[in-house]
Amino acid sequence: MYAFVNGIILDGTENMEPQSGKAVLIDGKQIKAICDPEQLPTDCERIDLKGAFLLPGLINMHVHLAGNGKPQKKQRDNEKLVKTIFSNPVSAAVAEKLVAHYAKLELLSGVTTIRTVGGLKDLDTKVRDKIAQGKLLGPRILAANEGISVPHGHMAGSVARTCHNKEEALDQVMHLWAQKADLIKLMITGGVMDAKVKGEPGEMKMEPEMIEAVCEEAHRLGFKVAAHVESPEGVRTALRCGVDSIEHGAAPDEEIISLFKEKKAFLITTLSPAIPYAFFDRKISNASEVEQYNGQVVFEGIRDCSKAALANGIPVGLGNDVGCPWISQYDFWRELYWFEKYVGVSARFALYTATLRNAQLAGIDQITGSVEEGKEADLLIVENDPLQDLTALKQPKYVVARGRLIKDPSYKRRADVEEELGKVMRAEKA
Repeated sequence: MYAFVNGIILDGTENMEPQSGKAVLIDGKQIKAICDPEQLPTDCERIDLKGAFLLPGLINMHVHLAGNGKPQKKQRDNEKLVKTIFSNPVSAAVAEKLVAHYAKLELLSGVTTIRTVGGLKDLDTKVRDKIAQGKLLGPRILAANEGISVPHGHMAGSVARTCHNKEEALDQVMHLWAQKADLIKLMITGGVMDAKVKGEPGEMKMEPEMIEAVCEEAHRLGFKVAAHVESPEGVRTALRCGVDSIEHGAAPDEEIISLFKEKKAFLITTLSPAIPYAFFDRKISNASEVEQYNGQVVFEGIRDCSKAALANGIPVGLGNDVGCPWISQYDFWRELYWFEKYVGVSARFALYTATLRNAQLAGIDQITGSVEEGKEADLLIVENDPLQDLTALKQPKYVVARGRLIKDPSYKRRADVEEELGKVMRAEKA
């Protein structure tokens, strides 16, 4: 049992205000009490925060645990790479260790819950369970394992199974049910990294019949369905067919807004992976003219969809599509920064979105997402006030995961990623 004292609490609620003069008592995995310091048990350890800010651990709603975010000079054959990885047990075991390592990086950076949306085989659920059992250090994981794609579809054969027809897609749903996955991920349209022509990121790849069949079976089994879509046509089709969340999004119209409301679906905004394509010089991003064009279209579509959703009362969550080039497992804090900058929300709303709002959308807000008595102790402590400057989130002083305390977490950052994304941030402030 231990307690944080002399800190400033930001509780994660939408209208959060800094609270001082209170202690946060941790007993086992739970927040036992938020009370006056004088009310603390005499036998508990006191950790003096010396004016630091205590807030809920961040929740990253769009993660690919198999990726490290390393910048690429050219597109690689991901399907071939995955086949090679699982061609023998030694390389498959190495892959699982890497996935576990990337999960740990998320936690050390202050992310105490992640939602994976496309991974290698069943490695996400394997790592999820080992973390839950205390065998590995990492965040809480809501795991999708392999997504469902189609021939020549987004991430087909790598972090998504290639399904040639409705029957194969339904077979994958049952396969994921047997693996005890937490959600289903569909790859409905193309994506920037695997597009070959201008405009292809939003090209429809999956037939509506398959989407509808998967949604019906997934819902029967108790799954939510997340959908990769990057075009207005893709968003409309996905919503009509019953998906629960639109991942990324596209320029909306009145019909799309109406469908979001009718279907009670939500949007997961992912600005981070489009930033390098939209703002880097091609000599730095190594993007082709086609990739740069597509990246700009996707960036504007995600931004505009997020703005319209918020303006119309449609729930919006945050993820950073980690694993894409230039997007590291420890950089979720940047997504909050871009959300504030490009969507025009306040730092307070960005922080609320990445904590309690994301917990609500993930269906775990009774467990985590806010600093509240009775919830699990998933906490992030930083030196400076993130309500004044979200870059305060970059370096945690403490991270607490289900009561487990990590002091001064450290990890190696990529210098090239730090420099180039830093340039974009500095340019925007100039």
